[in-house]
Amino acid sequence: MSQPTFGPCPPRFAEIKRQIADSYPDFEARASKAWNDLLGELDTATEEIANQGSNGVPQVEFSALDQLSQEQVDEVRRKGCVVIKNVVDDAEATSWKEDLQEYVKANPVKGFPEEDKQFFQLYWTKSQVRARGHPNVLAATAWLNKFYHINSQKKLSDVDLATPLSYADRFRMRHPGNKWYTHPPHIDGGGIERWEDDAFRTCFADILNGNWRQHDPYDLEGRINARSSLYGRENQASIFRTYQGWLALSETAPNQGTLQVFPDVMLSNTYIILRPFFKPVSDGLSEAELLKAENWKFDITSEDFPGIYALDKGFSGPRPNTQTHPHLRLDKTMVSVPKVDPGDMVFWHCDMIHAVEIEHTGKEDSCVMYIPAMPNTPMNAAYVQRQRESFLAGVPPPDFPKWEGETGFAGIGTPDDIVHAVGKQAMGFAVSVTA
Repeated sequence: MSQPTFGPCPPRFAEIKRQIADSYPDFEARASKAWNDLLGELDTATEEIANQGSNGVPQVEFSALDQLSQEQVDEVRRKGCVVIKNVVDDAEATSWKEDLQEYVKANPVKGFPEEDKQFFQLYWTKSQVRARGHPNVLAATAWLNKFYHINSQKKLSDVDLATPLSYADRFRMRHPGNKWYTHPPHIDGGGIERWEDDAFRTCFADILNGNWRQHDPYDLEGRINARSSLYGRENQASIFRTYQGWLALSETAPNQGTLQVFPDVMLSNTYIILRPFFKPVSDGLSEAELLKAENWKFDITSEDFPGIYALDKGFSGPRPNTQTHPHLRLDKTMVSVPKVDPGDMVFWHCDMIHAVEIEHTGKEDSCVMYIPAMPNTPMNAAYVQRQRESFLAGVPPPDFPKWEGETGFAGIGTPDDIVHAVGKQAMGFAVSVTA
């Protein structure tokens, strides 16, 4: 896959910092105290994350979701990621992979890299349509949606966390023996919008007002109207996903091109949000010196938002790395998720730093379908209706790069492939599901 061309942030971004500083009383003092406190916490937490490695990623059985202990649930919340085992029967998941293989052989599909396609701009294969409408898949996403809540007294009667919607995305079938450099550590679901959009910014109000330990990554209120796509950039989700995720259609283990995560969403959120307001006291500091709190100072004069980059249209990021975000120690803390089998699902919080392993040292293709958790909100429901029309027309969904689509392709999915009522509702083909 070709890498996008990045540029510096525009000068007007300095005004975003000034606006935020003016919005919170004693911002410099409160943010500085929070920053120093956070760096001390990260010093310990990053060591623990690195030592635990893949063992630090929670694993649960789909059949036991309703019987998990409070301790297990709290661990998933705190770490912001989870492997849910046996969501779909192995044989069914494997058959979906076989159908995908036939689909890409039989049709003039679009994918990357062009000379050896492994990541496909495809959305409407029968396998994808059937997987998105599978009741177990939707039950798993509903379980995660219900991690979110309203902390204020406000009632959100038009939000239904128990009724999942379906967001059509793509799939990959990664071959062994190659290297991918196109998915370094990054965060989806909005870039500069985290600071620029007023509604999105409220999701991080406790961080910005200095009370970072009270930050709740699962507070729903600010997420409902947050605009995660101010610039209309392709591949930037315009809807709210509580968790991003994928369904494994093959075995995939660490070192086989799997997902990597920084498994502490509260700490990473706090660091990402505060980082633009601080800079090193001087250039040329060593790695060890950069880790010391006394070598950083408050500054809002620069337009730089570390990890945010200008593109031809809009902005990309956040893309944290060891130079821009040294205290995360990403060279040690990006841990690979444990081995998965066909039918297992992996989910990570919408704010989570994640990446894809550069190398695939296994012997078989690593195949996953991207299926996130998407709650029923007014914004999401409106998107599903537009997505439904894209499905019927066989063209890419609204958030994705436009091309002529899959109409006429052999094996393309149809509404008849959505067998279950809950799946029909999730894709916008039914108003309600009766008990």
